[in-house]
Amino acid sequence: MVHLLRAATVELGLHSARFASRNGMHPTDVRALIALMDASRSGSEMTAGRLGTVLGLNSADTTAVVDRLERLGHVRRVRDERDRRRVLVEIDERAVELGQAFFGPLIGRAVELLEGYDERELTAIRGFLTGVRDAAAEASG
Repeated sequence: MVHLLRAATVELGLHSARFASRNGMHPTDVRALIALMDASRSGSEMTAGRLGTVLGLNSADTTAVVDRLERLGHVRRVRDERDRRRVLVEIDERAVELGQAFFGPLIGRAVELLEGYDERELTAIRGFLTGVRDAAAEASG
């Protein structure tokens, strides 16, 4: 099972790298877009500092990522309406659409696969994947 998980992880990484390459991005840029989409989906604000923390980057590297994504039209810097000194990084809808066009078929296939499991099996899968994610985060920290 661990070897199968590793193989799936490698394939997903290659898929993500193809997306980055085809769209003139660095793999870290794709990770940044995912973090920004996750923040948007959860209703959380994302500053450059928080993005850097999520990505494990220093301030200069985070600025470089945001600058690249902004030049490509995938993100925008927006002044926080409550605190004008704070700058938020927001994902542009075109970036979301670009990601959906590329990753949508893979996500759709994964959803189809999950529909074949009952609730007890889904609970076990969720628990396993959460545990592996947490173990990886602990190992890198």
